[in-house]
Amino acid sequence: MKKISKLLFSLIALSLMVLPMTVSAATGNTTNNVSNNTAAVEINAATYGAESTTLHLGSTSVDTVATNLINTVLGFLGLIAVVIFLVGGFKWMTAMGNDENIKKAKELMVAGVVGLVIILSAWGITRFVITQLTTSGS
Repeated sequence: MKKISKLLFSLIALSLMVLPMTVSAATGNTTNNVSNNTAAVEINAATYGAESTTLHLGSTSVDTVATNLINTVLGFLGLIAVVIFLVGGFKWMTAMGNDENIKKAKELMVAGVVGLVIILSAWGITRFVITQLTTSGS
C-alpha cells in the first residue's frame, strides 16, 4: 500500500509541475513578456465613477483558457483513474488465490471504472455548458 501511495503522490506532484506549463501553452503566452501578445481592452470605468484604464490581456479568449484548463485537469484525473484500475488488475494477478487480496483488487478496479465514468461525464457536461455559453454569447 505504501508503494501505491508513493506512486500516486509522485503522479500528483508531476501533474502539478506540468500544469503551469500546460496553461502557459494553452494561453499562447510561452514567454514572460506579455507585451508581445496583448490586446488592449478599454474598461469604461467612468460609468462607475472612476477614470478609464487599459487592461492588457492575452490574445486568447477566456473561454478557451477555461476549456484548456478544465481539459488538462480532467486529463490528469483520468490518468490517475486508469492507474488505479491498472494497480487493481496487477493486485488481482499477483493475489495467488488469496480471496482477501482478490476482493481488494476488485474494489480498486471498480473504483477506477467509477472514477473514469465520473470524469468522462464531467468532461461532457463542461463541454456542453461552455459550448452553449459561447454560442449564445455571439
